Amino acid sequence: MKQALDAFDFCGTQLAECDTQIQAQLQALHVREDAPAKGKKRGRARNAPKFDLRTQLFQMCGVDLTRIDGIDVTTALVVVSEVGADMGKFPSDKHFASWLGLCPGTKITGGKVMSGKTKRCANRAAQALRLAAAALRSSQSALGAYYRRMCARMDKPKAVTAAAHKLARLIYAMLTHGQEYTDRGQDYFEERYRQRVLHNLTQKAKTMGMQLVPSDNTA
Repeated sequence: MKQALDAFDFCGTQLAECDTQIQAQLQALHVREDAPAKGKKRGRARNAPKFDLRTQLFQMCGVDLTRIDGIDVTTALVVVSEVGADMGKFPSDKHFASWLGLCPGTKITGGKVMSGKTKRCANRAAQALRLAAAALRSSQSALGAYYRRMCARMDKPKAVTAAAHKLARLIYAMLTHGQEYTDRGQDYFEERYRQRVLHNLTQKAKTMGMQLVPSDNTA
């Protein structure tokens, strides 16, 4: 028991030293001194450092990445530690997603796509984004609705990749333009999806010389 307690105390000391080093590095990379706006209250992320990591990341990046549903402070820290806050090395969000290995493959032979499987990637940021995407399964946000819609269309691993790809593009947009993300909710996403479906059906009917007629629900 004494040895177990000594081992536990040693691990606690090592973790505290890591927290101190992480905090020092983040403070050295400050670009602003204010604090992020108060958002939806969330529980403390598992394995999160003891200090206020959310504020430190905001002061380094200029935006609060945890405003994206599914992205907690530890996920944001992994992404920023892997790619930094400067997205200038990536010409577009498509290049960023491709570097993360979150884009469909383009294995083409004779002008025919043979495989759209994503490439294998050991990128820690990509792994963190996949875990964040999988956590959207019960979210009532627009991102949660998007993930569930993808699950209805394809198998779960592909749906996770699609949602992780969307998270990556949102992070790229926030870090590039310095604008905060605002979630419009599940109902907004469902209505947008409904409008897209209606538009596509209307166009298809038009090409066939027909038109959509709303049903009379009161009959």
